Amino acid sequence: MKDILYAPWRSDYVKREKIQGCVFCHISSHPDEDAKQHVLYRDDKCFIVMNLYPYTPGHFMIIPHQHTDALEELPEDVWLHMSALAHKCVKMLKEGFGAQGVNLGMNLGKIAGAGIAEHIHLHLVPRWLGDTNFITSIGETRVYSSDFEKIYQKMLELTQKYIKED
Repeated sequence: MKDILYAPWRSDYVKREKIQGCVFCHISSHPDEDAKQHVLYRDDKCFIVMNLYPYTPGHFMIIPHQHTDALEELPEDVWLHMSALAHKCVKMLKEGFGAQGVNLGMNLGKIAGAGIAEHIHLHLVPRWLGDTNFITSIGETRVYSSDFEKIYQKMLELTQKYIKED
């Protein structure tokens, strides 16, 4: 008999409406859907959104509004702004969310591993000692100890505290 892993709460996520075209451009151009799309923050240069396929609880991305797949085409002021936000977000993840470490990363292009290669984005992944195990490698399955919506609400509160317009 084969073991079965049930996750009935995932059905809402799997059945959700699919966005046509670039998902990041859709989120960028629809600020009225921020809660629905799990946006944590937005300004005139970029926005911060929870990753719907997180590596660990609290995984989010900083994304420029400009649609480009090439970092070298992004205006320098936008890149510097994203970097300044990342600086604040790392502090937020460590102090506010209790992360023991943080992975920052960009996969530039499909060949580099980008899931959404047409629009660059910077991942921030909170890490804890022992947060990985065999099931991710062998079973190609991730197990989370926290509810996504509860994590989003917590991150939203922290964003309002740590990410302020200067």
